[in-house]
Amino acid sequence: MRNTSFLSRTLLTATACLLSLGAYAQDTIKVGVLHSLSGTMAISETTLKDTVLMMVEEQNAKGGVLGKQLEAVVVDPASDWPLFAERTRQLLSQDNVDVIFGAWTSVSRKAMLPVLEELNGLLFYPVQYEGEESSKNIFYTGAAPNQQAIPAVDYLMNDLGIERWVLAGTDYVYPRTTNRILEAYLKAQGVADEDIMINYTPFSHSDWQSIVSDISRFGSAGKATAVVSTINGDANVPFYRELGNQGISSLDIPVIAFSVGEEELSGIDARPLVGHMAAWNYFQSVDTDANAEFIARWHDFIGNTDRVTNDPMEATYIGFNMWVKAVEKAGTTDVDAVEQAMIGIETPNLSGGMAVMNRNHHLSKPVLIGEIQSDGQFEVVWETDGVVPGDAWSDYLDGSKDLISDWTDPIRCGNYNTVTESCSGSSL
Repeated sequence: MRNTSFLSRTLLTATACLLSLGAYAQDTIKVGVLHSLSGTMAISETTLKDTVLMMVEEQNAKGGVLGKQLEAVVVDPASDWPLFAERTRQLLSQDNVDVIFGAWTSVSRKAMLPVLEELNGLLFYPVQYEGEESSKNIFYTGAAPNQQAIPAVDYLMNDLGIERWVLAGTDYVYPRTTNRILEAYLKAQGVADEDIMINYTPFSHSDWQSIVSDISRFGSAGKATAVVSTINGDANVPFYRELGNQGISSLDIPVIAFSVGEEELSGIDARPLVGHMAAWNYFQSVDTDANAEFIARWHDFIGNTDRVTNDPMEATYIGFNMWVKAVEKAGTTDVDAVEQAMIGIETPNLSGGMAVMNRNHHLSKPVLIGEIQSDGQFEVVWETDGVVPGDAWSDYLDGSKDLISDWTDPIRCGNYNTVTESCSGSSL
């Protein structure tokens, strides 16, 4: 009888625990955080993990979403691109998250994409990318090429008189596709083949001596020369260091980067880099009340006033705020309902004005160009008059210029051909 009673109590206790766990699961909304906290991309992505945690904490202090607290589920894909797919599957099928904020490189996002579509997950992707993609399951809150790469080249060409172009990037899909767009754009502007130099290096590349020497020789032909950089991750540190070692200043051959911001500069001596540039949609130095408040909240959360803010942080902030509004508008975290509710949502930019989520799952946002200062911050030297709608498909590539993305009825397609009036049925 004693054993039977013990067994009964054990079963009752186990049942109570299961019910408690079930109630806990039902009473929280799970937010997946999928950023590399180790490996080559940790230099950039760790801060984005911290940003999501700050937003979760602040939203919970406001009462959560739909009366429920948010629960962050953090996993580290360790800069291992296939692992992004595995961790996405884990978050969606085992951890049962309602949304994922994550990825930096396009190769990691593309690894996640088929899993997101298979399991109907939702990703907010907060980094500039090459375009040529639109998925129902992804909201792209970073810049498309027409919100970063094209305006940067226009600035160099029209304001600085650049005539020769070095397109330098890390060897993966984002730099290669972006440079394919830029090469086509430059040639459409009358730039000759011999005035374009293209170079790719692996992730974590560290020996830049010969490449920087080649850039120096290319820039000595009597024409104003610039480097358009899509170099990613920790390879930027030795690249800029070698520029300084070889005495190449921004007055000689300016560099404009698409993947270097305040976070990457915080680890190096920025004094030799003064005058080199970056094109983003946000800089920490932007003087607005909203930005000042955000920086203060960030420093309070992270407990370190030396920690900087940057563009992908703002894109994370915008995406998170839009997701909260969409969930509240839909009255549910159901992916299909939230996806439709997201379209047309507005939220303030930290740099001023309103970010708008368009029918192609891309934002309208301002474009800014900043010059590196000795303290690792940027002085804004150029910006658009207003916001620029993100374009998923390039106007300069054959096979893309006739495509649009529209996730509203009656089109509901990521690559709708306006000439054939048909959809390929694929995200890519």
